[in-house]
Amino acid sequence: MSFVDTYLNETRTIVERLDGSAIEAVATTLAAVRDGGGRLFILGVGGSAGHASHAVNDFRKLCGFEAYAPTDNVSELTARINDDGWAGVFAGWLAGSRLGPADGLLIFSVGGGDRERGVSANLVEAIDAAVAVGASVSGIVGRDGGETARRADACVIIPTVEDARVTPHTEGMAAVVWHLLVSHPKLQTRATKWESLRGS
Repeated sequence: MSFVDTYLNETRTIVERLDGSAIEAVATTLAAVRDGGGRLFILGVGGSAGHASHAVNDFRKLCGFEAYAPTDNVSELTARINDDGWAGVFAGWLAGSRLGPADGLLIFSVGGGDRERGVSANLVEAIDAAVAVGASVSGIVGRDGGETARRADACVIIPTVEDARVTPHTEGMAAVVWHLLVSHPKLQTRATKWESLRGS
């Protein structure tokens, strides 16, 4: 079997193993944030930061959220890293945004953050900040989901089918799941452009 066939077969297996009830729970949690007048802060590092930026667009334009990604403001992000360190960069940004109980976090991450091993400490401290003020936490993560899965109100864990490809599968499927979410009837308020042109 070629590598292409192997990768696509792994992807099909992951899709079949996704927990639909977990995705539904994330949709419900996010809808409560928007419908309660809260803001959505989408967090990710590395490739997941790119996802966060793209998802902010989708949640704002298609679902009517007031949504933001801290990584979109590179000046503030790098100033906070330079002055205060990497671990607290998101928590500091959220404090400056006056994170409150009506708001929500949506975290994209392969590992979900691990306090003990010092992995993605910025996500862990952001979760601490959210929990402290009563904001909701949702996530789309890989492996066992780390701190995000343990503490989130709702979390989708992308199943591991091949240890050598946890990162690409998690990041690829995160995009599938968030596009499902912005298409979900509980969340979508506006059709995407091409779909709105059907029949015209």
